[in-house]
Amino acid sequence: MQSMIDFLQAFLDLGATVILPVVIFLLGLLFGQKPSKAFRSGLTIGVAFVGIFLVVDLLVNNLGPAAQGMVERFGIDLNVIDVGWPAAASISWASPIAAFMIPVGIILNIIMLVTKTTKTMNVDIWNFWHFTFIGAMVHTYTGSLIQGIIAALLFEIACLKVADYTAPMLEDYFGLPGISIATGSTISYAPIGIPLVKLIQKIPGLNKLNADPDTIQKRFGLFGEGIFMGLILGITLGLLAGYEIGQVIEIGMAMAAVMVLMPRMVKILMEGLTPVSESAREFLQKRFGAQKIYIGLDAAVAIGHPAVISTALILVPITVAIAVFLPGNNLLPFGDLATIPFIVAFIVGAARGNIVHSVLVGTVVIALSLYIATDVAVIHTEMAVDANFNMPEGTNLISSIDQGGNVINYIIYRLFAIFN
Repeated sequence: MQSMIDFLQAFLDLGATVILPVVIFLLGLLFGQKPSKAFRSGLTIGVAFVGIFLVVDLLVNNLGPAAQGMVERFGIDLNVIDVGWPAAASISWASPIAAFMIPVGIILNIIMLVTKTTKTMNVDIWNFWHFTFIGAMVHTYTGSLIQGIIAALLFEIACLKVADYTAPMLEDYFGLPGISIATGSTISYAPIGIPLVKLIQKIPGLNKLNADPDTIQKRFGLFGEGIFMGLILGITLGLLAGYEIGQVIEIGMAMAAVMVLMPRMVKILMEGLTPVSESAREFLQKRFGAQKIYIGLDAAVAIGHPAVISTALILVPITVAIAVFLPGNNLLPFGDLATIPFIVAFIVGAARGNIVHSVLVGTVVIALSLYIATDVAVIHTEMAVDANFNMPEGTNLISSIDQGGNVINYIIYRLFAIFN
């Protein structure tokens, strides 16, 4: 068992920039592409993801410390520490569930494709850790490996179904045809976030408030462009964090760069993905009558939209504030403040880039996530102890916004808790 887990961990440690090109190359061959064409597609997608993750790192490495500086500056003291998604991922892969999740998860996806219960072919294998997390949570609670695997598969099914539902939005608003997103930290907020957006759009007064990037640019001209929005929001965040003037300008430049670079990296991605997507569609339609097939990718492909970044930057100080004033919340936002773009991506898409509506709904959703993360802190901590995770100094309880506060995870976890 341990050797299997070690092998899977070594494979996953290669990262998406290695795994994805290999998977895309093999899929291209499977779907009848010539080796040279399949290799070019895989290589192009690998290069695109190198660029995407460089930009994501630029975002996270600047946004994370600024958000943490804000927490420290205002002296916030809560007794559950948000350790962030990297810690949650490492805890997941240390679980016995991890040895089963990749092969079983792939088999489930194939069965759903063949039976036409999903249109998403999820090649985002690295993010299977989200499925593993809920499996590990249920396994820790019940002591049953079987129940843990069932919980993980239930979450995968939910992710694939939401991915199917939101794929038209990705094409229509984000300009990503043939792509879906089944990343657990993004899809889990869609079932609540999207209906809330529709509700706000029907409330007199609120439905008239509009601040999407196009409207802002028309009103403010050059200073309404994404590059300037990134600069201004980054500078504001730096000032709230108490940075010195040099650091303030640095984070402003970093956010401006994210606004400009991410869409260009996604264009390179589409150049490599389109031939594979078309081949997959033709192959599955010919053999199984599938009318539409989506390639499931990391949510990073959607977070570079100016409205997503703008919404996320505004929500960082709001998240810190509501954590302090929200009755019953004990989670100190920390490690996952930089993952807010992933949380709000579908909310922004549903709002058609309306930043006002996106921030309002994002605030509600994050408040809910803080409550959930607080509630599961004990089981989250127990999972960490079982995984020999080094606890932050001075704390006895940990959780995370990304997975500890994940809405669909919580529903599945509570269902198993009721019957055990």
